[in-house]
Amino acid sequence: MRSDNQSFLGDPPEDFILLGVSDRPWLELPLFVVFLVSYVLAMLGNIAIILVSWLDPQLHGPMYIFVSHLSFLDLCYTTTTVPQMLVNTGSSRKTISYSGCTVQYAIFHWLGCTECIVLAAMALDRYMAICEPLRYVVIMHRPLCQQLVAVAWLSGFCNSLVQVVLTVRLPFCGRQVLNNFFCEVPAVIKLSCADTAVNDATLAVLVAFFVLVPLALILLSYGFIAHAVLKIQSSKGRHKAFGTCSSHLVVVSLFYLPAIYMYLQPLSSYSQEQGKFISLFYSIITPTLNPFIYTLRNKDVKGALRRLMTQIWRLCRR
Repeated sequence: MRSDNQSFLGDPPEDFILLGVSDRPWLELPLFVVFLVSYVLAMLGNIAIILVSWLDPQLHGPMYIFVSHLSFLDLCYTTTTVPQMLVNTGSSRKTISYSGCTVQYAIFHWLGCTECIVLAAMALDRYMAICEPLRYVVIMHRPLCQQLVAVAWLSGFCNSLVQVVLTVRLPFCGRQVLNNFFCEVPAVIKLSCADTAVNDATLAVLVAFFVLVPLALILLSYGFIAHAVLKIQSSKGRHKAFGTCSSHLVVVSLFYLPAIYMYLQPLSSYSQEQGKFISLFYSIITPTLNPFIYTLRNKDVKGALRRLMTQIWRLCRR
């Protein structure tokens, strides 16, 4: 039997202890209810967006290919973290196995990098729709959109694979306690008792590339969009043009601001206490809000949802 202070230098630890969102026991039941409700809303909202994007002929345009994949990413985000968190919140044994932890941060990292590129592709789509409207259908055809999505998924996977290979080689010493509600690469690296300079540098470079390059493309696209919209003489036309971009801009802000704060800082200054609240925001709150952002501000999606609900109601009455 190894004691808590003995080294796992030769073998990986059997499990990690997750402290959860709060260390106050009386908050566990309210948090369990909030997380469960958020998870159900995220599942229902994102599944609804995916269904209407696939089933409604009016939503078969390029933008909705990206929107459906974004909703699928949000579904995977919440499913990767929330079920484990609900189990731990409702039990006294708040642990996750080493292999489970590895799978969790691998998938989470994969999804995060993929979403960065998907959001950049959506910005490109909005640029073509507003700045090149006559050539929009010709350029942003369905095969191109599918290729962009495939590149996003493949790039995210390759990035995640590099991080996993480097992280699983790290030795861990003593009792493995993560002050978080799920496993994340910066928090796991911080627990290692070896020199993590290579991991720190690789994480910083790859995350900076996958965060800053797509963000630069998004800002550049919206710079051209703003320039084109300001040339429109009609105020109604300007409002309509900005309205087609507003939902995407809100989603970009909700995703990128926490991600930049979380990952683009030195790991030496990483705070697990702050990190878990930032993680809570972009792993639960953002996926829950995204479907409502797209439905409340998009007439086409609202119309498609009404038609879908009408069809379901008619089927139920038969």
